[in-house]
Amino acid sequence: MARPTRNARSDGSDAPATSSRTREAQRQRSQRAAEAGKTQAGQRKERGGTRQFISESAGELKKVDWPGQRQLMSASIVVVIAIFVVGLYLWVVDEAFSRLVKNVLLNQ
Repeated sequence: MARPTRNARSDGSDAPATSSRTREAQRQRSQRAAEAGKTQAGQRKERGGTRQFISESAGELKKVDWPGQRQLMSASIVVVIAIFVVGLYLWVVDEAFSRLVKNVLLNQ
């Protein structure tokens, strides 16, 4: 029978044993990382102000693929038609419920 290695557990499993010293070192590393203001991904938390926000926003807006005039016009037409259809539907439902209330519930 092979002699168990130093990292093997005494219960027979193959998982390496974690010593209390190793666990303590891991805890200290995570605590230092939290104190240093780092996220889990290792990036520093930026505490920038309004100026940094505006410059980053401007950079993102430069990456946007803005629509052309033809695409803008067709999208606007679709929105106007959708508003008309929904408005017509709500008007019809409102008229139906108002007549229902007047004739059935108020008996007029």
